Amino acid sequence: MSDMTRRTILAGAALGAAGANLPLTAQPAAAAVPTATSQAPGVYRYKIGSLEVTVATDGARTFPMPDGFVKNAKKDEIDAALQAAYMEPGKMTIVFNPLVVNTGGKLVVIDTGNGPAAFEQSKGAVGQFHKNLAAAGIDLGAVDAVVISHFHGDHINGLLTADGKPAFPNAEILVPQPEWAYWSDDGAMSRASDGLKPNFANARRVFGALGNKVTPYAHDKELVTGITPIATPGHTPGHTSFVLASGNAKTLIQSDVTNHPALFVRNPGWHAMFDMDADQAEKTRRRLFDMASAEKLQVQGFHFPFPAAGYVEKDGASNYRLVPIAWSPTL
Repeated sequence: MSDMTRRTILAGAALGAAGANLPLTAQPAAAAVPTATSQAPGVYRYKIGSLEVTVATDGARTFPMPDGFVKNAKKDEIDAALQAAYMEPGKMTIVFNPLVVNTGGKLVVIDTGNGPAAFEQSKGAVGQFHKNLAAAGIDLGAVDAVVISHFHGDHINGLLTADGKPAFPNAEILVPQPEWAYWSDDGAMSRASDGLKPNFANARRVFGALGNKVTPYAHDKELVTGITPIATPGHTPGHTSFVLASGNAKTLIQSDVTNHPALFVRNPGWHAMFDMDADQAEKTRRRLFDMASAEKLQVQGFHFPFPAAGYVEKDGASNYRLVPIAWSPTL
């Protein structure tokens, strides 16, 4: 087999260009095919021991990167990181990837996305989670438990339907105890900055629509077979990640320990504008990634590019990189 070289590539390109000038009679006949107007459902499954994980994406939002998106990095540094990841400088794409875990005895949702009300507002860019669950053959009424990592809107708004009704009518809603205590505290709300007050209002709107019927949970105690919450504060006061374990297999669900990995896995010292306590968030990030890299744990990230799983490994003395999992056609 001959080696592919720049010369053969250019020669092939020239031949293609020449072919474009051939008369139509020299081209094979083909029927017109309409172009697609939307993506296929965003669903991916894999196994962790006997646990079946379904990643059902909620979509992605692209926007001009605002000043202060990374609070302690310069614009040219951020643009360089984006370009290194083949992303457009000055723009950011945030992906949202809730999960469903089938333990064999229970069907458990972990975080719920932006909610179906956001689907129309964003022209279908986000708010896809419920539609993708349906495409995956998962009935919202069959969900036994919904486990929430923290109370930002892109994680809790999908608890409701587009008309504000409970989306998972038969599910127990489990929330981190310190997160519930903080966002329910009138004193904390009165002391909050103007930028933070809408988060208080939204959390109270969502959980109020559920009649505040939630089960606060503690860290480091198995919630459901194979699912154990661990405290990863900084992003929010009660921010929680999870360890999924079955037999010898284990995966770390890092929730929002980082936002997009091209910025915050590669540069764990960078502080995202969404982190309420940036210094604590950085300490949490480094501690968690040191553990994940040492143990060679698969990591699932809510804001990682779909299907949002891979391995975090050391890259130099103080940085990391994400190695995405390989797609598998079988379970």
